[in-house]
Amino acid sequence: MKTLLLIDIQNDFLPGGALAVPEGDAILGVVNALQPQFDLVVATQDWHPLGHKSFASQHPGQHVFAKTVLQGLPQVLWPDHCVQGTWGAAFSPDLNLNKVEAVFRKGMDPEIDSYSGFYDNGHRKSTALAEYLKAKGTQEVYLVGLAADYCVYFSALDALQEDFQVFLVQDATRAIDPTGFERAKADLLAKGGKVISSQELLS
Repeated sequence: MKTLLLIDIQNDFLPGGALAVPEGDAILGVVNALQPQFDLVVATQDWHPLGHKSFASQHPGQHVFAKTVLQGLPQVLWPDHCVQGTWGAAFSPDLNLNKVEAVFRKGMDPEIDSYSGFYDNGHRKSTALAEYLKAKGTQEVYLVGLAADYCVYFSALDALQEDFQVFLVQDATRAIDPTGFERAKADLLAKGGKVISSQELLS
């Protein structure tokens, strides 16, 4: 079975949001058009508590996008974003949620970041997304959403590790850093993932 995974299509990652991905809103029409092509549609949602340690505001003297270490792992310090219950954490009002069967929230542990929809960055805790998809009979996972070089990429890596066939839908995602996205795509291809366009699914 084929599953469409909508990664973090939330207000804070769209233009006007706290951590806006360039042209992030350009994916919405494509994402909505893709959903009827799938048996199962599932979403992830960044859902940080106030004062999450990945926020630059929690590290006096450090600036946004500086690099540090958190829980022994490399960490980019982000602007405060996707704080639980805020407008920024809500899904885009232009995202069709009618077909979304389940939402998996991540980033709720204040001590460690969670880029992937499957695990935190240290692989210490599972969101149970992999178990859910397997119980539903999923074999192929198609990823869309934001941002391509972080949460989409790390979700794709974990999906590969969980033995799903993985397809990144290139025109249904946008990156914070285009160079980082090129590296991410090369890595996914080397590990057995595929990069496709939405037209391959819609035609």
